[in-house]
Amino acid sequence: MFLPETIRKLIAGEAFKTDDTGMSEANVFIFGNKVLKVQENNEEAANEYRMLQYLQGKVPMPRIYAYEIADKKSYLLMSKCEGKMACSHEYMENPFSLCKLLADALKRLWSINISDCPSDQRLSNKLLQAEYNIKNGYVDLDHVEPDTFGENGFRDPSQLLEWLYENRPEEELVMSHGDFCLPNIFGIHDKVTGYIDLGKAGIADKWCDIALCCRSILHNYSGKYGGNEAYAYTDYDESLLFQELGIAPNWEKIRYYILLDELF
Repeated sequence: MFLPETIRKLIAGEAFKTDDTGMSEANVFIFGNKVLKVQENNEEAANEYRMLQYLQGKVPMPRIYAYEIADKKSYLLMSKCEGKMACSHEYMENPFSLCKLLADALKRLWSINISDCPSDQRLSNKLLQAEYNIKNGYVDLDHVEPDTFGENGFRDPSQLLEWLYENRPEEELVMSHGDFCLPNIFGIHDKVTGYIDLGKAGIADKWCDIALCCRSILHNYSGKYGGNEAYAYTDYDESLLFQELGIAPNWEKIRYYILLDELF
């Protein structure tokens, strides 16, 4: 495998394993205490590097060892997060601990002053990105929710985008992860120890992260992931997360942001 010389020197022949957890198209290689993420060099990859830099010292983040662009790809070498993914058996078998961890992770992001945040992920920009994705055939219809399109849903992505413009909610702006799914959150007991996959991070409505978090919890509890080793868990109560956050669920906004994510 080709690697830029700077990164090759930093890993110096260390043994590694590949990580295929989650839905990312990036190639992720796990070394002893380092992680190498290789992906197409695009705006999302650039934003991940930019936000990793910005969030250093604000919340628990992987430390950046090197970032190189070569052969139309980006190479990001960073430290490995301590703790376990929120989708690990330890958390999935203890929904109370899981929701405490996720609430801690959300609240820490919301506490950040966003006045100088370098990434704007507000709806005015996200809807334009969605329109671009539709026009260029980037909407992955194989991985949408079963009722989003078809007889009981929208005719096609263009009709969904029209609905999103017409039903655009008022935004409660915070620091948003942008892809707040269980594999992207690490913790030890009830406290977050790291966030990964920050390509969509930036200023956005707090309900964007809540929505994707709710969807991710339900998918993981249903046994959707894991292939032949998929395992469905029990005893999850949808109210637990909101009890830990200290807010009432806004199901209209949750549905809106889940539908918006179908176009990404």
